[in-house]
Amino acid sequence: MDELDRRRRRALAAWTTWAEEGDGTLTTVRPEILDSWTRSGASVARDVVQAPLADETETRSFWQGSPLQIAVERVEDELRRTAEDGDLVLAVTDPDTRVLWTYGGRVMRRKAETVNFVPGGRWDDRSVGTNALDLANRLDRPSMVFSAEHYAAIVHNWVCWAAPLHDPVSGVKLGVLDISTTWDRTHPIGLATARVLARLVEQALPRTDQYVDESPEEIAEPGLVLSLLGTAEARVDGQRLLLNRRQTEILSLLALHPDGLSLDQLHAMLYGDHAVTFSTLKAEVSHLRHALAGQLASRPYRLLMPIATDVDHVLTLLRRGQVAAAVEAYGGDLLPGTESPALVEMGEYVAVAVREALLADPQPDAVLHYSELAPYDTAVLEACLAELGREGRLRHPAIPLLKARLAVADA
Repeated sequence: MDELDRRRRRALAAWTTWAEEGDGTLTTVRPEILDSWTRSGASVARDVVQAPLADETETRSFWQGSPLQIAVERVEDELRRTAEDGDLVLAVTDPDTRVLWTYGGRVMRRKAETVNFVPGGRWDDRSVGTNALDLANRLDRPSMVFSAEHYAAIVHNWVCWAAPLHDPVSGVKLGVLDISTTWDRTHPIGLATARVLARLVEQALPRTDQYVDESPEEIAEPGLVLSLLGTAEARVDGQRLLLNRRQTEILSLLALHPDGLSLDQLHAMLYGDHAVTFSTLKAEVSHLRHALAGQLASRPYRLLMPIATDVDHVLTLLRRGQVAAAVEAYGGDLLPGTESPALVEMGEYVAVAVREALLADPQPDAVLHYSELAPYDTAVLEACLAELGREGRLRHPAIPLLKARLAVADA
């Protein structure tokens, strides 16, 4: 708390200096904050007591039946749980930073109502001064505003994190998602949580007819990207997660079972017949939930974010008959050394699927790549050489390499 309090005092001192002296060269304030203070000062009184309200009927008409409303309703339970668990207030806006939807914990809901942080409230900086919603919307990037970094004194006791919302297919900006609480509850994962919740809403957006012909490659990268084949790495919105071995295994099982797992199911898949208590598993899940900024539900255990894994990617390519691409994406054994029965079984399934696809369609470049991962699998090498022989391609440049690989494997 001491460090947070010092930070708050520094922000207040900077704001006071700017307000009294109009110093536009303050080096103790982030440039985007200073720029927004200047924008705000041109149109907003420093003693503003609440945000102005847009027309209620117009706001309701814009919201009802909109893609954003549909998306929020689909994930509303997760959004409400986040707000209640942390006594936060959450908001979703339109592209003009007009609040369309809010939900708050008991304390923050009352605070929000007093400053018109409610549907219809205008939170662009020309209406109510510097805030995270405006910055995220104008700069089109996640933004945080702490205490007196806000222009209006009415929210100097707040900290806000906001992330822009885009249609994941067209890229059109739809508004922002904001999380707010009191300054003394500032947490390093606040901005990451806003990003994760924004992705959750984006992935719940309905697909409109005008985009049905877009290819999957044009859809934005999901929130959680998990690499399991050959090496383990987990990233949320591009940020790498530092997890221990057991947490990685739990995350893998949940990612591969997106509909969720009960405590009993997760325990059996993770430990098998090993005598490990449920309390131990719950403790590991608790650590993982913290690392994921709370985006792991209970009863059943389920990840609350969009997920992409290299396992699903490889299997999808195989189903499409894209053998070479599947082998290129296949990094090797799934979590080598894992003792999780379910992960061992899944690893064997993927390995066999890749191998059988190559035996059926032994493309030389794909076989050479595969032989780097499975150097002693002579059957695949022989199948490729036999296929080239049948096709009369005896001068194919891959033949010497394939024979060399085969000789080494037989040595």
